[in-house]
Parts: sequence; C-alpha cells; structure tokens
Amino acid sequence: MARVVLENVCKDFGKVQAVSCFFLDVEDREFCVLLGPSGCGKSTTLHMIAGLEEMNEGDIYIGDKCVNELGPRDRDIAMVFQDYALYPHMTVRQNMAFGLKLRKFPKSEIETRVQEAAEILGINELLDRKPRELSGGQRQRVALGRAIVRKPAVFLFDEPLSNLDAKLRAQMRTEISKLHDRLQTTMIYVTHDQVEAMTMGTKIVVMKDGEMLQIGPPLEIYNYPVDKFVGGFIGSPAMNFIDVQLVEKDSVLFAMADEFQLPIPSGKKTYLQNFLNREVILGIRPEHLEEHSFADKSVFSETFSAVVDVVETLGAEVQLDVTAGEHTLIARVDSRSAASRHAAIELAVNMDKIHFFEKKPPNLRIKTEMR
Repeated sequence: MARVVLENVCKDFGKVQAVSCFFLDVEDREFCVLLGPSGCGKSTTLHMIAGLEEMNEGDIYIGDKCVNELGPRDRDIAMVFQDYALYPHMTVRQNMAFGLKLRKFPKSEIETRVQEAAEILGINELLDRKPRELSGGQRQRVALGRAIVRKPAVFLFDEPLSNLDAKLRAQMRTEISKLHDRLQTTMIYVTHDQVEAMTMGTKIVVMKDGEMLQIGPPLEIYNYPVDKFVGGFIGSPAMNFIDVQLVEKDSVLFAMADEFQLPIPSGKKTYLQNFLNREVILGIRPEHLEEHSFADKSVFSETFSAVVDVVETLGAEVQLDVTAGEHTLIARVDSRSAASRHAAIELAVNMDKIHFFEKKPPNLRIKTEMR
C-alpha cells in the first residue's frame, strides 16, 4: 500500500507560516495534485513528505509507517525536480543507475531496471548520451526514468514541466498520465498550472497562503468552487466576476448590475434568500457566455448587451474581451462569430452554470445548486 497521510502538518519559517496545520489523505494509486500560486506552500508540503524539509508539528505516514524520523532515502519515495538534477558528467544510463548503485543493487538487476524504464519512456537510443546532448523534453524523460528504476511506493513531482515550452508541456502531461496508468503507483504532483492539475489529477488540493482551501476531483472543484479564489484560479481564461445586487420582483429573483439584470432560475432562489437586497459577487465562466445568434436557447436563456474591445480568433473558438456597463468580461464564443472591435454584441448566459460569492471576506461561495 502507498497511501500517504498528513496529520496536522505545520511549517513555519521564523514568523512566516509556510504551511498551516492541515490534514491530507492521498489514497493508494491516486494522482494527487497540489495546486496554487507561488508561495502558497505546495512545494514546502511536498518537501516535508520527501523528508527534505522538517516539520514544526504533525505526522506523515507513507503506507502504514510514520516516517517523521526517517531520512529521504528511507521513505520509499522518488522525486522528480523542476531542473531535472542530472549529473552532467554521467551518461543517461549512469544517471538512471546511480541511485541503485548507491543502494548496492546487483549489476544485473540495475541493467534490467534501466532497460525497462528506457523502454517505457522511449529513450533507449539516448542511454549513452550525456545531458548536454539532450533536449529539455529528453532530459525530463531521463529524470522520470531515474525515478522509475527505483520502483518507489510514491512518486513526488515538483513542477517538473515548468521549463518546457507549451507544446512539449502538453506532450509530457500525456506521458506522465500514461505512466501513472501503467505503473499504478501513488503520485503527488505540485504545480501552479491549473491546466496540468485538471488534465492529470484524480484529486486536486487547492492551496493559498499555506492553507488548503478545497480538495476534490477536478470537475467537482471546477463546478463547485468553495470561494472566489478557487473559482478564479480554476479555469482558463479565469472566471468573470461582477458585483450585483439580488432584488426580488414579482416573485422572481434578479441579479442586477449597471444597465442589465439577469433573472435567476427558480431552483437557485431558495439558497439566495438570505442575501436578498444585498450586494454579492456573480461568477460567470467565459465558456458559459455565448454570442446570442449562435447560442442554444434551451441552455443560454438570458442575454445582456456589451461592447467588444478585443477579438482573438483561436480557430475552434473566438475569445472576446467585452465591456458591459462598468465591467470588463471575457467570453468564449462560436468560431463563426463575426464580432468586431468597438461593435455592440448581445451575449447569452448559461444561467445553470453561474456562481455566487459573498462580497466581503472570506468570499465564501453561496451554494446555489444541489450536488
């Protein structure tokens, strides 16, 4: 079993609390992603799991063993770093074998493991090259191979794709996901890239300022963000936020802002009664706005007017920066759109996908849907 459990784990650097005391349970064979902006404590958390950073408080379990007093080499983990950490004077084969040699594995077993890992990663032809002769993507595969030969209980990844270009990052995301499926091993992955988190993780932990804000499957966090920060951090482009007032007219609840008003579906009304006649924050994802002429009227039921500021043609879709009243919004609309700069446009909203958050801290999400 490769279950990883953190119980009341805390870390301070002097007066700075890097990781607030929190609990995390990563199940055996799960792909868990620690997601958040720079400085949120995600890498520090990973380093504490690896034994590279001491905790101020708490317990860490790998399998059924508390590893608080164990060094990194005794925790049955393998770590892949952002900068690859390859020895420049060694060949690929030697880099991959080095950890096993330190542990005095038999020469035949080392060679077998290196060959197996090279087959999995498709780097057989690179085994006799040195790191300086490799591309960034090839170096990352070697770093993965060095971890694979260990056959650890847990793989730890510390932003391993940050140094790669966009195309190669997408390719390596696929490779690591396939690797997880093939090895069936627990993986904990740190990133600030929500695309990586959404496409790779089976569980996402969203962190901010050393605290765990939300934990759950990718689509649950996307569809049900617990607060404004999570709602804005998950999704690309980011969620639009509009200050609105909730007003009831003739038994219909409206979200009103500037020159437009949106009638809220009756199924959400019950959950918003406590916020009647108060200002709240309306959240609408760009993909839940559509140009009215192309919208499915059964889904995109309400409309408002806006002025187009920027048009970005992306092929499969068009991204529009628009101004509605005092608010600047982003919409992802049909690729057939003929929208042009400075022109008026009618946008339709998928009202079943809207979100509401309290305006004042802690910006908790107002639960407007049944899960």
